[in-house]
Amino acid sequence: MDDLIEALTIFRKYGNAGWPLDCMDCELRITEINPDDVDKADIEKLATLGFSVSRDKGGYFYSIRFGSA
Repeated sequence: MDDLIEALTIFRKYGNAGWPLDCMDCELRITEINPDDVDKADIEKLATLGFSVSRDKGGYFYSIRFGSA
């Protein structure tokens, strides 16, 4: 749980959308934060917390660790 909270705190620096999360195909997706807008150090930290970058459909972050399966 601590890793998820830390990741969400990092994402919070880059936006505070009303509907930031989506779960699809066993992935938790952060669709309202564009990876191009996120600092490289934060992307690296998010990777250690279980979040990866997808360049599909304009780019988003996702986690299979915190997915719905």
